[in-house]
Amino acid sequence: MSTQEEHTDFLESITYQEALNDTDNSKTVEHTEEQWKKMLSSGEYRVLRNEGTELPYVNEYDGFYEEGVYLCRGCGNPLFHSNAKYNSRTGWPSFWEPIREGAVDERVDKSLFMTRTETVCARCGSHIGHVFDDGPEPTGLRYCMNSKALYFVPKPDEES
Repeated sequence: MSTQEEHTDFLESITYQEALNDTDNSKTVEHTEEQWKKMLSSGEYRVLRNEGTELPYVNEYDGFYEEGVYLCRGCGNPLFHSNAKYNSRTGWPSFWEPIREGAVDERVDKSLFMTRTETVCARCGSHIGHVFDDGPEPTGLRYCMNSKALYFVPKPDEES
């Protein structure tokens, strides 16, 4: 069973190139709720496993625009590339498309007295945010994500 430290070490071991090359949509990751609680911080668990939402504007990746890949914090699945990130002015990190087809799944969310489309990691089923149809071209979509659901892997500096 993985601890928070071991899980962080696992995420930190994933390189930018490995994330770009990871296109296997057949992988699945399953853990018991007890295992998830040991692997994730309480805030990460609340968002990823209990469909929580973090506060707008005061989260790690809202105003963050470095080049790299965003992974699922629960399992390391590559979800979004920074070249699809944009400032939606909503207070949450937003993307106009996932890194590849099949990286995320969608579910109907009827919580909070409205119907929305929940976005979950296709590998581990963790809640990562919602998708809306008010985004920029070319897709017109806004994948509005929780920073606590993501782990950023920077693109390495180019060699001179």
